[in-house]
Amino acid sequence: MYRIMIVDDEKNILHALRRALDRQFDWEIETCHIPCDALKRARATTFDLFLSDYRMPDMDGVQFLCEAKALQPEAMRLILSGHTDLKALTSAINQAEIYRFISKPWEDYDLTTTLIQALIHRDTLTENRHLADQVRAQQQELDKRKLALEQLKNAHPTLFQVDWDADGSVLLDEE
Repeated sequence: MYRIMIVDDEKNILHALRRALDRQFDWEIETCHIPCDALKRARATTFDLFLSDYRMPDMDGVQFLCEAKALQPEAMRLILSGHTDLKALTSAINQAEIYRFISKPWEDYDLTTTLIQALIHRDTLTENRHLADQVRAQQQELDKRKLALEQLKNAHPTLFQVDWDADGSVLLDEE
């Protein structure tokens, strides 16, 4: 199950977003109309995705998403706005590293598809990090074993002297 935080200063928008998303999936959705309260909640609970309105009175969406990113860098961040301000969009992409910009009014299908894509992208990034960590751990183990083998070879060089036959088989000393 995914946990999603939606932030918008307009309560009717929050209700509409919840309705659009609740009936589609088994997602745990929390809504908040005050960005500072949403950040308090983010300090206590892990979210997979943050969806924020761009224009809010106390804190704009870019600032909110930047602070959410600092708290939970692996969570996906999306911004929702009725204004198509290119400068604001560029700022959101560069500062908060948003995944997508969703315009108001939205189509429910497009909204849910975008959130699904964001969550799939998050899962892929998480899996890639996990696999990279696993490869690093395996490489450290290989390096450790290689060092032990080199130390053994230096301490007992005769153990590593092998006589080979022309066909590639190992020749054993019968003595």
